[in-house]
Amino acid sequence: MQNRDRWRFLQGLFLFNDQRSTANLLWRIERENEGRINFRILREFMEKNSTKRRPLVRIMADCLMPNHYHLIVEELQQGGITRFMHKSGTGYTMYFNKKHDRVGGLFQGPFKAIQVNNDDYLRNLIVYINVMNPAEFVESNLKEVGVRDIEHIMTFAKEFLWSTNQEYLGIRDSPIIDKGVASTLFRTEKEYEDFVRMVLLEKKVDTISHLLLE
Repeated sequence: MQNRDRWRFLQGLFLFNDQRSTANLLWRIERENEGRINFRILREFMEKNSTKRRPLVRIMADCLMPNHYHLIVEELQQGGITRFMHKSGTGYTMYFNKKHDRVGGLFQGPFKAIQVNNDDYLRNLIVYINVMNPAEFVESNLKEVGVRDIEHIMTFAKEFLWSTNQEYLGIRDSPIIDKGVASTLFRTEKEYEDFVRMVLLEKKVDTISHLLLE
């Protein structure tokens, strides 16, 4: 997957998170911006073409990996999670198949979901998605042996574009993300960063690895 494909996937997360059909908006954005895609373009386009949105879910965190992705979402409409996953998955598959001249499904099987039922669970899950997943690029076996170089991981995760770590550090303001209740878990960006470091220092990988369905 190329970076352009990743930006297109993130763009779809925002545009398909609406009760209305939004396929036409995807083509309009690309046409009006000569194929360029980033958060600024997405935000400016939506401000210029403002319509009342009815989100299906609140996207609180995301992370794109080479062969899978993770989301933390809160359902806002009845059946919203299922509808959102279907719309975004179908929309991205159509784009990817057309671009790469292929047919058939892109994702293996239906999406998997787990329920987050307390603040501590959510707090650790955010760290897992935002930092632990990208960290596998620099320490591929950290889940088995623990973290070796905390500062390296902290720096890498801070610069990694394809998770919401930058949103929680206050570096980037994505129009896709609405932290919701997660915004009350960390009073400041520094508190979030300190919590991430604490998780790495205490090598809590084993204790939180069950929080995701790989």
